[in-house]
Amino acid sequence: MAADATLIDPQRTLAKVRNRILPLLIAAFVVSYVDRVNVGFAAITLSKDIGLTASMYGLGAGLVFFGYCIFELPSNLALERFGARRWLARIMITWGLIGCCMALVQGPASFYILRFLLGAAEAGLFPGVILYLTYWLPGKYRARYVAMFALAIPLSNVIGAPASGALLDLDGLLGLKGWQWVFILEALPAIILGVLVLLLLSDRPKDARWLNDAERTWLQGEIDRETAGRAERRHMPLRMLLDRRVLVFATVFFCTGIPSYGLSLWMPQIVKGLGHTNINTGFIVAIPFVFGCASLLLWGQSSDRRQERMWHAISAALLASAGMAIGAASSNTGLQLVGLCVAAAGIYGLKGPFLTLVSEGFSSANAAAGIALVSTFGNLSGFVAPYMVGVIIDEFGTYRFGLLFLSIMPFLGAITLLAWSKQKASAAVPMAKSGAEAGIPSGSSRETG
Repeated sequence: MAADATLIDPQRTLAKVRNRILPLLIAAFVVSYVDRVNVGFAAITLSKDIGLTASMYGLGAGLVFFGYCIFELPSNLALERFGARRWLARIMITWGLIGCCMALVQGPASFYILRFLLGAAEAGLFPGVILYLTYWLPGKYRARYVAMFALAIPLSNVIGAPASGALLDLDGLLGLKGWQWVFILEALPAIILGVLVLLLLSDRPKDARWLNDAERTWLQGEIDRETAGRAERRHMPLRMLLDRRVLVFATVFFCTGIPSYGLSLWMPQIVKGLGHTNINTGFIVAIPFVFGCASLLLWGQSSDRRQERMWHAISAALLASAGMAIGAASSNTGLQLVGLCVAAAGIYGLKGPFLTLVSEGFSSANAAAGIALVSTFGNLSGFVAPYMVGVIIDEFGTYRFGLLFLSIMPFLGAITLLAWSKQKASAAVPMAKSGAEAGIPSGSSRETG
């Protein structure tokens, strides 16, 4: 039975949803991202203690994403099978435990193994949450809320960089190294958050006891109508590998993820190498990510206000490329920092509109597989970025060529999106003409690959 519109306030209902689910999800992703990239700070002393070269560190830092990618699709399908609440909680608790075990590494081999296992444990969190948000948020409101969730990425660096720098100074406390304290104290919150997810979240609006009957009925009805309007036949997950949407979105995700992970995983060591203390390094590293946070929110709001995704994403990718190029070309450390701030604004401004494009690009029948595959191949950037920058530093003895590599990739992502948008526009013209000749209203459409 449809909800009486006079009994509910859509904005109030969405505010209740936002206040219930987003703080937990943002906190979870902040902690997950801190646990992925805190190795950049730990490596300031860890590399010497266990004998890692720049290339070896880059390989180990990236292996977390290799494990993540292998198990991403199975994890997202399991989330759909067992329910988001239980599966997201499982992810958080297991990665928290393995994150604590990172304090036990003794040499390169154990470093590689535990980084891989950390990624395997966390696999499915990001696409799982993006899928989960499609269960709760109608499409026209989604970019701002996806952007709020993605805010966790730069926010994790704003919070995690100073915290990691300070924790390194606990070196010797209770007989532990500073890098061991970094791993232990930054992983424990994941276990706590996993328990809170079990207690506080619901799988879908119809299950939410914290909404009243009218709100549950209205919101579930909105979601059901939206997914029914984008119905298509369910494909086998592996068949989705050939879907053009998956190929395009994954390429863009990969290209624009390269500078994000390169910045997060190498900037602490670059700044520390300039002679700063651990705590000062943490605060300096946080500066570009403050700009990233602001840009992410403003770009997401602008995308929703104009109901436009594609050009918001393209312009942000170009901004990221330009900022990294400034950092690579300048020999002045102040100007380099300005360039990295510009790059961060582009890197994170892209998240809201682009992830909304991804979430809206698949019907409910294929959303779990489609989003997971995009995230799987896109997150290989987390493996490639630190490893390639490490190889470049070992080869040329400077990080500036690494920044040049990081500037090229988002430019390629922007070109890919631009070509995709032009292809879709050209395909829409004959389709509209064909529909008009057949007497089909021009607003009718059917999702295609």
